[in-house]
Amino acid sequence: MRFFPILAAALSFASFAFAQEDFDFDEEQIVVESEDVEPQLLAAGAWPETNPFGHVVNGEKNTIGVLVENRLNRNITLLNVAGAFYQPESDILVKNLSAMAYGIEMVEGLKLQLPYSFFSEFKPGDLRLSIWVDHLDQVYSRALYRYFVRNQLMFVKQGEQLRVIAFDSIVQIVEPEGSWFDFKLYSTYLVVSAMVAGLGYVAYLSFVPQPKKKSRKPAISGPTGTVTASGAGYQEEWIPSHHLKSRKKGGAVSSGDELSGAETSGTEGNRRKGRK
Repeated sequence: MRFFPILAAALSFASFAFAQEDFDFDEEQIVVESEDVEPQLLAAGAWPETNPFGHVVNGEKNTIGVLVENRLNRNITLLNVAGAFYQPESDILVKNLSAMAYGIEMVEGLKLQLPYSFFSEFKPGDLRLSIWVDHLDQVYSRALYRYFVRNQLMFVKQGEQLRVIAFDSIVQIVEPEGSWFDFKLYSTYLVVSAMVAGLGYVAYLSFVPQPKKKSRKPAISGPTGTVTASGAGYQEEWIPSHHLKSRKKGGAVSSGDELSGAETSGTEGNRRKGRK
């Protein structure tokens, strides 16, 4: 039966040793909170060394360390760590934070350090942050113990759920610092710019009238040549040069042509005389 408490204590000690380097707790704060005569469960919160001013950054994972010490003369069960934001002046609830469940059994005198992470999406300014620890204070009934031991049954634990405040202070909500090498920011700007340019181009084509293009008739250019009186023209540039020279030299009518013309006219004259 003592195996489970020992295992829980070992796990608690391992988690405490793992997280001890990240947070710097003030031991005087624990002493002030433990002035009561009766032993009790003590809890305190501290920011990591990377966040000395205790700023809560929007859009980033914020982590605060919670130190829990069991000064009771009995074992307890650490249930969860949770928190909430309140208005600093009116104490009006702004938002509840998610609870981190642990379910660790803490033996008497055990000191445990746990990280609690949360996200913030608030308007920059001051808010009151409260973080608490819920635990189960185990009370053992002697009558039930005797009954179950006689019947060799499992031991039953009865308890009351209690809450201890670990951190309650006003914090400052800030925006993340910008960087010239923020790849996510540049990629976001690039995508948005491309979308805006595409929408602008579509709107330009849809609503702005486009000018009509004037169609130009192609000018037909051809080689010019001399035209004869009978209408049958020819183009000299297509005729070889030696043919043109021989034609210019023999421009007069040949004697054979004149003879054939005279014979033709004499034959026509004889035909006219015979008709008479």
